[in-house]
This record gives sequence, C-alpha cells and structure tokens, in this order.
Amino acid sequence: MLTIVIPTKNEETYLPVLLKSIRNQTLQPKEIIVADAHSTDKTRELAQSFGATVIDGGLPAFGRNRGASFAKTDLLLFLDADVDLRDPEFLEKAVTEMQKRGLGLATCDVFPLSDDYIDHFMHKAYNTYVRAWGSLFPHAPGFCMLVQRDLHNKISGFDESIPFCEDHDYAQRFKKIGKFGFLKSTKIPVSIRRLDRDGRMNIAIKFMLAEMHLAFIGPIKHDKFNYSFGHGSKEKKEKKKRLFKFSK
Repeated sequence: MLTIVIPTKNEETYLPVLLKSIRNQTLQPKEIIVADAHSTDKTRELAQSFGATVIDGGLPAFGRNRGASFAKTDLLLFLDADVDLRDPEFLEKAVTEMQKRGLGLATCDVFPLSDDYIDHFMHKAYNTYVRAWGSLFPHAPGFCMLVQRDLHNKISGFDESIPFCEDHDYAQRFKKIGKFGFLKSTKIPVSIRRLDRDGRMNIAIKFMLAEMHLAFIGPIKHDKFNYSFGHGSKEKKEKKKRLFKFSK
C-alpha cells in the first residue's frame, strides 16, 4: 500500500529516530527506501539495519524521484530524516483521511521539536499562511508529502533543476492534475536544526524572499539562496541533547 522515501546525507544522528518511530506505527509501510547522497558517516549501515532499501541519491529532488522510481506501491510518502512520527497512528490517520477525502497529494501542519516560544510562533504562522492559500497557491513541505504514485509520475516528479523550494513547485504543478489538501487528523513533528544553524531571522527573510520569487518570477532555478543539503557531525552531542529531550 505505502512506500516511504527518505533522501539522506550524513543523517546518522536523526535517521534512527525516524526509523524507530516508523517501526512503532500501527500501519506499517510495505517498504522504506533511503536515497542516500553518498554519506560519509554510518547513515547507510543504520538504514540497512532497520530493513530499509538503500539506493544512491543526491539533492532532495533527485533522491525523492529516484526513490519513487523503485517503489512498488500505489502510495508514496516523502519524509526527511529529521522528522519523528511520535503519534503511532500517524500513518494510519494520514492514509485513511487522504483516501476518504479523495486527495491525490496531502500534507499537514508542521510541529517544531522545540520548547522555545519563538519556534512555535514561527511554525504556527507558517501553518496559518499556507492553509490560507490552500489549493489556490499550494505549499507542501518536502519533509511530509503523501502522494499517489501514478500522479507523481504524471507530473514527472520533482523538478531536479530546482535547488530550493522544489517541494512548493511540485505542489503547484500537481494542482493542475489532482486534488491537493491539508490533513486535519495529524501533524508532522520536525527538528529545528536548520533554524539553529542558519538563524531564525535569516530563515524567515530567506523564505519570504523565496515566496515572492515563486509568486512573481517562478521556480527558483539558481543557487542565490545558498541551499545546502546534508548535515555534518559537528556539535552532534548538542543535536542529540535537543532531539531526545522531547521523548522523556
């Protein structure tokens, strides 16, 4: 029924947490495909130890497309390595609601794995903004996209020439052929490591500028936004401390 595709690069800290949370789901995926961009840490070995199929990947758009090309199920769920399906019924709720509502592409509200007010404020503002646009100007974060595989193939997947906001471009192209919607039954918990690394103000400004680019110019096919993929091993202890404090 369901294939989970996860693009990775140096994700030995976060990936096991996600894979453990998938193992605890009431609805189990038929397969998990990790599209790895030549990690230099233990990402591949850890993925294989959880029974995932590991293939060569690259930037997220390429990795997701390549993972989807190996999938054998009707449904695809694209996740990033730093999400954590803490609700054991996440998959069951998401798939059930998607099918009941006849959605071809679904996503949900984002919940930050943080106890800082500013992080919750920023994510709530994002959730409110993208829901307000709905299917008129759809937004779907690449770290949580549930899609019918035949429709994914119909739009030729993610545009691999887009290095930044390729997920929103995907959603905007998808609306021309299928029904897009936000799930009401669940939220997706995600780490705030990019906020910590790049700074909250910098991230806010970057995404506001990206939003204007998408609305008035079109897809971002240049690297002026300095998107980087992959996470090294520095400050790993601090990452683990922040990541696991919420599971207590």
